[in-house]
Amino acid sequence: MKRLLALSRAIDTLNEYAGRGARWLILACILISAGNAVARYGFNLSSNGFLEIQWYLYAIVFLGAAGYTLKHNAHVRIDLIAGRLTPRAQARIDIIGHVFMLLPVCAIMLWFGWTAFLESYRINEISTDAGGLLRWPIKLVVPAAFLLLILQGVSETIKKFAVISGQKSSSSSVTADNDQ
Repeated sequence: MKRLLALSRAIDTLNEYAGRGARWLILACILISAGNAVARYGFNLSSNGFLEIQWYLYAIVFLGAAGYTLKHNAHVRIDLIAGRLTPRAQARIDIIGHVFMLLPVCAIMLWFGWTAFLESYRINEISTDAGGLLRWPIKLVVPAAFLLLILQGVSETIKKFAVISGQKSSSSSVTADNDQ
């Protein structure tokens, strides 16, 4: 279990960096959006490329931060019943959810995302808008983001098994995660 928990910590670190990196992309989105508005309304200049890069950056933020969000237990959930259960019972429910829902759906999205990326790369897909950007780089984000989410799902499952086996308290994992 020690090696699995070490793997879990490594995955947590990877997704922590991805999530923190996404924060900076939000700033880039704001600056590009403001620059685009100034260019459009102040100088009557317009660029589809600027609009598309904003969309790309927002997509990277929301997709890329999914693993980070799971790591910090910030996904939407209904705690009406689960909040009244013991930490071990909650861990069992989370394991079932991860193994039978999260991981299979993410694996499917990874597969189809990778296939879409490969086809887009093969044909060197470009936006149909004048001055638009290449499409394959953003299509690579989809499988990469779902890979990060799969890895975080594995990490969370490892931690839940540690809670069930008594090797880790559920509260220590939350506080340790928030301290980073």
